[in-house]
Amino acid sequence: MEISLVEAVGAIPARDWDACAGGDNPFTTHRFLTALERSGSVGEGTGWLPRPMVLREGGEVLGVVPLYLKLHSQGEYIFDHAWADAFERAGGSYYPKLQVAVPFTPATGPRLLLRPGQDARGRQALLQGLQAVAEQNGLSSVHITFCTAEEAASAPAPWLSRIGEQFHWENRNYAAYDDFLAALSSRKRKALRKERQAAQGFGGRILHLTGKALRPEHWDAFWTFYQDIGARKWGRPYLTRAFFDEIHATMAEDILLVLAERDGRYVAGALNFIGRDTLYGRYWGAVEDHPFLHFELCYHQAIDFAIAKGLSRVEAGAQGEHKLARGYLPVPVWSLHHLPEAGFRQAVSDYLQREREAVSEDIEALQDLGPFRRDQAI
Repeated sequence: MEISLVEAVGAIPARDWDACAGGDNPFTTHRFLTALERSGSVGEGTGWLPRPMVLREGGEVLGVVPLYLKLHSQGEYIFDHAWADAFERAGGSYYPKLQVAVPFTPATGPRLLLRPGQDARGRQALLQGLQAVAEQNGLSSVHITFCTAEEAASAPAPWLSRIGEQFHWENRNYAAYDDFLAALSSRKRKALRKERQAAQGFGGRILHLTGKALRPEHWDAFWTFYQDIGARKWGRPYLTRAFFDEIHATMAEDILLVLAERDGRYVAGALNFIGRDTLYGRYWGAVEDHPFLHFELCYHQAIDFAIAKGLSRVEAGAQGEHKLARGYLPVPVWSLHHLPEAGFRQAVSDYLQREREAVSEDIEALQDLGPFRRDQAI
């Protein structure tokens, strides 16, 4: 078995990459990751330098890893700024570091991508390869973010696991949105009905656009929304305008764009990606302020779509205890970290143990505060 790094996902044939990635998760596909590269959303000048790892045996590609050389800790959503500060105050150089991730995308999915039948052997080879690259090049760390629970559980020492929290909606075989409402307590049910009525009374119509229904003017409108929310939340948007043209060309069937139109003008929108059994909410923005329209486009419309298409869940992205009242319950998310320097690794390990306990307690407490009737709560 041989491991190598290349300079772009685009340097690897799509058939080889996707044979390892599978078709369940849209973000680990060749078409999504190369859209980031071709659009200039990652690469020189962004602090995200693609260095994908390839595992071969007898010339055949058995596994791939979306690996980046990172020059900062932006756009990751499982943040290590405090670790970087501590390492550099102790005299080290934290950057560059290695990041196994889908850039700017806090969605759980496999990160060690392997052809069927290669899981155990291939996973260990890739983990060992990541360790070797970091240690041979004197890098401070390797981070595998939003990996699966199975990947986190199977990683041997010296890898450290970290737990975080997101809010996901689960489809319990609902035939319609009213079936979901029926599972809620009376007070919560009335509150959501009132909220949706107010939001849908904004004076326009709500559109679901996917596939051939998507047109360039929709992306022009959404780009305005994305820039607005990006500037207010993060200082600058991560994605370029060209990225949206790329996914329009290669991923239209994987996209649900929910737009609010009023008086012939698009005033708000939410971008989702469609997986095999999951709808992934990614970005939202607006140029007009209407009560509850954010919740309607991002959360309620996503539930409507998931029920209609028979999807198992909606993952609405990072943060947000406000999602709890709308039926999105807390779940753990995982990451793995390799820190070659022994003293630093021990300090972070001690911290992660305390953090895991605190996050687990928080998830348990929030589960009890969910909107579901007691006979429906999980």
